[in-house]
Amino acid sequence: MASEKQIQETFDRVAADLPGFIAASLVDLESGMTLGARSLRADFDLTAASAYNSELVKQKQKVMKALKLQTSLEDIILTLGDQIHMIKLITPTAFVYLAADRSVANLAIVRNAIAKHAGELG
Repeated sequence: MASEKQIQETFDRVAADLPGFIAASLVDLESGMTLGARSLRADFDLTAASAYNSELVKQKQKVMKALKLQTSLEDIILTLGDQIHMIKLITPTAFVYLAADRSVANLAIVRNAIAKHAGELG
């Protein structure tokens, strides 16, 4: 797993590549703890968002198990009126959570920015 400094540097690169970048964090799935983060907005509670999103991922995995799906979860995309939120599993125990302004970013750009740098976090 990347160090906190490496995580910060990676998210700096994601922010540079992603117009409308709001925030990103690397999250421990089991505990919901933020392992590293970068936010451009002081009013965006990234720690709380990371913790709640870990519960979202765990619930989706329970659904997949209940349905006996023989596959793995790759990502979850949430589109809000003014934002795009993406959860990308990096390892079986960690994920990236990213938020972007929907007025200047789109799903393809968000996915590209995460895919380009995800390998640096695992």
